[in-house]
Amino acid sequence: MNISELSCEYKVRKLTEDDADIVYQLALGNPMFYEYCTPAVTKESIIHDMNALPPRTTKKEKYYVGYFEQTHLVAVADLIVKYPNEQTVFIGFFMMAINYQKKGIGSKLVKELENFFRKNGYYYIRLGFVKGNPQSEAFWKKNGFIPTGVEAKEERYTVVVMQKELK
Repeated sequence: MNISELSCEYKVRKLTEDDADIVYQLALGNPMFYEYCTPAVTKESIIHDMNALPPRTTKKEKYYVGYFEQTHLVAVADLIVKYPNEQTVFIGFFMMAINYQKKGIGSKLVKELENFFRKNGYYYIRLGFVKGNPQSEAFWKKNGFIPTGVEAKEERYTVVVMQKELK
């Protein structure tokens, strides 16, 4: 999968542990997310997330990517292909830099993800948001994702699973 094709406007590349500082700075600009998805973000938690895998997946299905405008990190996405099944891509995490929010850029990036994965043979994109987070829920609903009816109880919060069919 050629992740550089995920965006027409931004340079996209896999993020590594060497990028933990810039991901951390981006995350600090989004305090509402961490009000609902506790505990607070740390560089260590970012490195953990970069390497975390859902059940029955391997590192080759995981793409923890950054979108860049020159050297500035615009957005981060954690993408798992073929999860939870062969036809689905799972967005484990998607966050925009605060100064790029409320401009339609996030929705544009999601539309580019949809187009890319449709062209690559996927039929669905699935994700989860923390129940009660109005910002996340509104963003994903605005972009056409609908709740599946599945909710997963975690230790500190409940995740609402949403999905969108790639038509």
